[in-house]
Amino acid sequence: MRQLSRRFGRALAGTTLSVSMLVFTPVQVAAETLADALIDAYKNSNLLDQNRALLRVADDDVAIALSSMLPTLDFIARFDAINPHRTLYKNPVTGRVSRDNLVGTFQLQAQIQIYAGGRNKLTLESRRETVLATREALRSLEQRVLLDAVRAYMEVLRAQAFVNLRENNVRVLGEQRQATGDRFDVGEVTRTDVALADSRLAAARSLLEASRGNLAVAREQFRTAVGRYPNNITSPGTLPQTAPSVQEAISVAVRTHPDIRQAQRQVTVGELGMRIAAGNYRPSVTAGVTAETNSNDQFQQQSLNVTVTQPLYQGGRLAALERQAIAQRDSSRANLLQTTLGIEELTGSAWANIEAATAQIRATELQIRAAEIAFEGTRDEAMLGARTTLDVLDSEQELLDARASRIDAIATQYVAVYSLLSAMGLMTVDHLNLGIQTYDPAGYYNNVKTAPARLSPRGAKLDRVLRKLGQQ
Repeated sequence: MRQLSRRFGRALAGTTLSVSMLVFTPVQVAAETLADALIDAYKNSNLLDQNRALLRVADDDVAIALSSMLPTLDFIARFDAINPHRTLYKNPVTGRVSRDNLVGTFQLQAQIQIYAGGRNKLTLESRRETVLATREALRSLEQRVLLDAVRAYMEVLRAQAFVNLRENNVRVLGEQRQATGDRFDVGEVTRTDVALADSRLAAARSLLEASRGNLAVAREQFRTAVGRYPNNITSPGTLPQTAPSVQEAISVAVRTHPDIRQAQRQVTVGELGMRIAAGNYRPSVTAGVTAETNSNDQFQQQSLNVTVTQPLYQGGRLAALERQAIAQRDSSRANLLQTTLGIEELTGSAWANIEAATAQIRATELQIRAAEIAFEGTRDEAMLGARTTLDVLDSEQELLDARASRIDAIATQYVAVYSLLSAMGLMTVDHLNLGIQTYDPAGYYNNVKTAPARLSPRGAKLDRVLRKLGQQ
């Protein structure tokens, strides 16, 4: 009987040792860090590729707007069949004379818009502002991609830690079940104690399978966020620096967050749109030069023309366009105010989550120490017969819950800190010092902003840029 008691005591002692050794690192040998995951998320993101392409679309809108201010040159060919036949055609070989009713007219035409009420210049400026707004949207998306990678990384860590915790619990409860069965065989405990041990062991196995399922789900989420499955990930280490106070964090966020800066650009676009709509009432002046000839060399003509167009009445269309522009400007202003409020709320919430998680970690550490003392006492009293098996199992479960709460709090704290960085507009590759080459949003723009022709040297350079982008 004493041997059985000593065996039961060793099983309980194994609980304290094994649980206390469980830390927030899922593997003994780690091969991947959070920085690795962030780098791969940035490189593998289809969302970033999609929005980089949309930014290039906006870049070319600048070229299109500029082209409206430059001269155009067109070659025009027209073929007419004339009846009755009036044109004689003599075959130079046979000398046969026939009538040809097909006449070709060829025209070379150059045009330039001299004046458009300022609309062309305003449109060009509006397109430039749209490019800057789209760049901010790309920065915002970069933050979202990186933050999603942090969440996925911490979720895998959390899930793996819970699996380790549940596996350890199943092992310990299995030992307890064996010890309880041995004590029942010699009459120290009742069948009820054995049933309680069986019940706790079955529940632990159920929770273990659920934790493994959660880990499988977390791995799939990691693959979506990072572009691959996790590989022996380790604890992220030291938390990044943020701000000394919530007021300072909000101040930085209002100044630097890309959503706010994008909304500011959109307000400018709205104001330019109003000026463009007002310019629709002004006249436009177009000049052109035309050289024309036909296939029979019977008609040649060169002309210079100047066309002045002044809108007089267009069925209320111009007034409707002006009202739309005013409403769009007002909408952009309201959006700026609402976006600012949202970022301030997001920053304050992230700060509160950090404080709550930090306090929870401190509380769980105290809870763990107290639960360890309570468990040791319950175990010793059970060996003396003053406590039941149920008391020991309950005490062990409280210790397990405390350690699980700490794991959850640590993961929450990391996500909250990086969420605060994102709310401040600092969740970027450059600010995190990831040490990789980033996408240059100005590279493509600088090549297209002057509206280069396809066959020009600058156009050839642009083709090389496009091929390089397609290979990335």
